Amino acid sequence: MFATLGISAANTAKTIYIYGFAASFNDSTVYFTELQRLDSAYIDTKTNFLYSRENYSYQLQDYLDQKGWKHAVCITSYGLTKKEAEKKFLNLRKKYVDKGKFDIKYLKLSDFTYQAIKPEDN
Repeated sequence: MFATLGISAANTAKTIYIYGFAASFNDSTVYFTELQRLDSAYIDTKTNFLYSRENYSYQLQDYLDQKGWKHAVCITSYGLTKKEAEKKFLNLRKKYVDKGKFDIKYLKLSDFTYQAIKPEDN
């Protein structure tokens, strides 16, 4: 008889640094959120992947929908340190600034902030 033990990683609450990006296939406007410190974000201890990352992107998409910018494609990126997140943010922003073809808009913390998502108990 063979027994296999499923080793699953736990989600632990950590402070992360997070930002969002939104673009549309219909126009040349792109949005960047400010880099935000998010306490109590849940990270998979094995992979360092943000729990429910897609739902963070939906938070940004819902905000933009409410402001009349429909059908945005949103991504959320993060770093476990501020330096790591800033590097990712600056690299992505540079791609859009250098092309010069985009109307870049920035969402301040007073406009949009991410809300931490807690894992559901099974």
